[in-house]
Formats: sequence, structure tokens, C-alpha cells
Amino acid sequence: MAMKPADFKRWRKHLGLSQKDAAQLLGLKRRMVQYYEKGQREGFKVAIPKTVRLACYAVADGVADYTGPPRVKKKPKVKAAPKTNTAPTAKPTIVAARPRRRAAATASNQP
Repeated sequence: MAMKPADFKRWRKHLGLSQKDAAQLLGLKRRMVQYYEKGQREGFKVAIPKTVRLACYAVADGVADYTGPPRVKKKPKVKAAPKTNTAPTAKPTIVAARPRRRAAATASNQP
């Protein structure tokens, strides 16, 4: 539900803020505060943006500034064991052994 110009002015008065102070707290020009309170600018209707409505709520709730959500400490990463080479290895080449020569039975080799 949109904030009406009268609601905007009531918000400012309730907090005891001047138009200049309200503009400074909301990050606006004083002239924009005047437009929002009047509800029009040069004969055209002016809506109060959601960002301004949320900022009004934050100021009324005592929030001076917002720096984002609290930072959460990250858990340290556990180093994994190094990966072994999982690539298929080449098949070993099988070399056929040469048959052994049997010594010829010669007279010199016999006792």
C-alpha cells in the first residue's frame, strides 16, 4: 500500500524533523520532500517511491545507516589428497623371451 502525502508529512512531524532535516536523512533534496508532502509537482501527481517509504520506516525505527548483512566467517577448506593420475596407462609390451640354447654336448664340456 502506497504512502499518502499526508502520511509522509505526519511521519516527518512525528519525528520532529524539518523538511531540510528529513531530506538530509532520506538522501533527498528538500524540494522533493515538499513534492511528496504536497502530492504533486507542477500539477502532476507525485508518488512516494518504495525506497523512500522503506527509508522512512528505517529512520523511524532508529536505523542511522545500513552496511549490509553481517559477514559470516567461511569454514577453512580442507585440502583433498592429491589426485592420482587416473588416465589409462599404456599396456606393457610383452617381449617373448628367447629360448635358451642348450649347450651342445661336446667332449670338452664333459668331465
